[in-house]
Amino acid sequence: MLSFTKKENLFLQKLNTPAKVQDFLNSIKFNFEKETEGEKSTGVLRSPLFTLRSRKAHCFEGALLGAYILSLHGFAPYLMHLKAEKGDYDHVVAPFKVNGFWGALSKTNHAVLRYREPVYKNIRELAMSYFHEYFLDNGRKTLRQYSKLLNLNTFEKNWELLEGDLWGIDEELDKIKHYNILPKGFSKKLRKADIVEIKAGKIVEYKG
Repeated sequence: MLSFTKKENLFLQKLNTPAKVQDFLNSIKFNFEKETEGEKSTGVLRSPLFTLRSRKAHCFEGALLGAYILSLHGFAPYLMHLKAEKGDYDHVVAPFKVNGFWGALSKTNHAVLRYREPVYKNIRELAMSYFHEYFLDNGRKTLRQYSKLLNLNTFEKNWELLEGDLWGIDEELDKIKHYNILPKGFSKKLRKADIVEIKAGKIVEYKG
């Protein structure tokens, strides 16, 4: 059976805080084996073992790896799905709780939609912290829903070691209960992001 090597386990044990896990996720390259960040209809979705060994991750793979590493240090391995309107791409983060407050790990190639400090009282507050950063190049704000937390411990044992793509987790995250962000009929009243925000949103860490 596949497993992490002794060296890999020792390395993961050193990543014993959310901040250290996020620093590691930032240090690995972005996985462009998808059409774009957050797109889930094509591309790959590796388990933490294979993501670690490839040293690259897109947002979903980063969330899976981050959640798994946190689980080694007493955190529940959670995922949260941020769902955008048609025409934009979804995002997946790994929420964690410290002293009763929520934060999130986030793997992204852009200047926005990144790590969140554990300062949010509940999951809705955490999800809403991404709202004003979530926009298209024309400034239209597109975040529409966030999901109930998905606990990865509910999946088969040793899911973190599986070969092939973890589409079962992807499908479960799509099916789990989602909550609307906007009041009914409010989408047309949203103010567009400013030009300087749009420029900042185009900054990337890694070139595709």
